[in-house]
Amino acid sequence: MTPEDQVETQPLLRLPGGRVPRGRRVFLASFAAALGPLSFGFALGYSSPAIPSLRRAAPPAPQLDNEAASWFGAIVTLGAAAGGVLGGWLVDRAGRKLSLLFCTVPFVTGFAVITAAQDLWMLLGGRLLTGLACGIASLVAPVYISEIAYPEVRGLLGSCVQLMVVTGILLAYLAGWVLDWRWLAVLGCVPPSFMLLLMCCMPETPRFLLTRHQRQEAMAAAQFLWGSEQGWEEPSAGAEHQGFHLAQLRHPGVYKPFVIGVSLMVFQQLSGINAVMFYAKTIFEEAKLRDSSLASVVVGVIQVLFTAMAAGIMDRAGRRLLLALSGVVMVVSSSAFGAYFKLTQGGPSNSSHMDLLAPVSMEPADASSGLAWLAVGSMCLFIAGFAVGWGPIPWLLMSEIFPLHVKGVATGVCVLTNWLMAFLVTKEFSSLMEVLRPYGAFWLASAFCILSVLFTLSCVPETKGKTLEQITAHFEGR
Repeated sequence: MTPEDQVETQPLLRLPGGRVPRGRRVFLASFAAALGPLSFGFALGYSSPAIPSLRRAAPPAPQLDNEAASWFGAIVTLGAAAGGVLGGWLVDRAGRKLSLLFCTVPFVTGFAVITAAQDLWMLLGGRLLTGLACGIASLVAPVYISEIAYPEVRGLLGSCVQLMVVTGILLAYLAGWVLDWRWLAVLGCVPPSFMLLLMCCMPETPRFLLTRHQRQEAMAAAQFLWGSEQGWEEPSAGAEHQGFHLAQLRHPGVYKPFVIGVSLMVFQQLSGINAVMFYAKTIFEEAKLRDSSLASVVVGVIQVLFTAMAAGIMDRAGRRLLLALSGVVMVVSSSAFGAYFKLTQGGPSNSSHMDLLAPVSMEPADASSGLAWLAVGSMCLFIAGFAVGWGPIPWLLMSEIFPLHVKGVATGVCVLTNWLMAFLVTKEFSSLMEVLRPYGAFWLASAFCILSVLFTLSCVPETKGKTLEQITAHFEGR
C-alpha cells in the first residue's frame, strides 16, 4: 500500500474523543451546491416544452424540423460529456468550490444565447454550453456534498443531488405551460445565478484544503460546516496531493472503485429509463389522456416524490438494499412493458419508426384501453423504482468510493461514461426499435436490469454510516 493510501484510510478531520459533528451549516452548503443539479435538471427538461413552442413560433424565430429538434434535445448530452472531462480536471486543480462557481458561467451564458437566438446554430450553441455546465455540475456537486457531509447524513444530502435534478426537470415542464421558449430560457438563468451568490459565502471542503496543506483554512471550514466548541484534531500524517498515474490502477483501492463506478453508470443508462420516458406520451394517449403536457408533469411528480423518499431513507436502508430493490422493480415493470407492446402491436416486422410510436391494438376498444391503463401503471412503477435506487445512488456512490488523490480523474471518467451512454442510447433508440420491435427492446432492458441486480449484490459495497476514509480502507482490504 502506498503512503498516500495509508493517509487516506485515516479520518482527515475528527473531533476529540471521536465525537460526531452536528453542525447545521452543512445543510446550507449542500443546498447551495445542489442548485447546480437544479440548473442541470432545468436544462435537461427545457427541450420538452421548448421544442413545441419553437415549432409554433413565427419567423424570425428559429424553425425546427424533426432532425433539428432531435439535435436540439440530444446535443446537451455531448456538451455534458465534455463537461465531465473538464470537471474532472477542474475539481482537482481549482478545487470543489471554484469548480461549482465556474459552472455557473456556461449555464447563464448558454441560456442567454438561447434567449437571443436568431437561427438554429445559436440554439444549438446555447444548448451545447448548458450541456457543458451540466457535465461539470453533475460531477462536482456530488463530490462537494460528500466531502462536507458527515456519515450520518451523507446519504440524505448526496441523494438530494438527484432530487434537485428531477425537481429542475419538473419546474421546466410546469413553466413550459405558461412561458414560451425565450422566457423559459430567461428563467433558466435564475438557479445558477442564485447558486453563484450562495456559493461565494460557502467554504471549500476541508478534505481538499488539507491536500493543499492549508490546515488553518481547513479548520475554519470544518468549524463553519460542522461546528465545535473545541479544537479539531488531525492525524499525524498529512494528506498529500499525489495526482493520478496509470500505475495506480494496479492498486485495489483504485481499480476496484473505478470498475464499480463505471459499471454503475453503464447499468443506469441501459436500464431502459430513456425508453420509458420516450414512450410516456404515447402510453398516456393510449389510456385516453390526450394532454401530453399532463403526462410529462405526472412523470415529473412521480420522480420527485420517490427520489425524495429515497433520500429520506438512504441512511437507514443503505445503498445496496435500495439498488437491489430498485433493480427488481424495474425488471418486473419493464417485462410488463414488453408484454404490453407484444399484445397490442401488430403489423409486419419491417414497419417504420412512426408505426412503432403508435401501437395498433389487436383487441376490442375496451380491452385495448384496459391494456393501456396497465401500461400506465407499469410505466409509473418503473419510474418510481428507478427514482428510489438507480436514479440517485450511482451518483452518490461515485462521490463516496474514490480516494482523494484520484477522485478528479475517476469521477470524470464516470461522468463521461454516463453522458456518452446517454447520447448513444438516445440517438440509437429508434434503430433498436426497428430491429428488435418495442417488446424486444423492453425485454432486453429487463435483462440488463437483472444483470444490474446481480452486480449490486456481488460487487457493490455498503457505504452507509462510514467515513470516506473507511470506505477507502474497505477497498484496500483492511
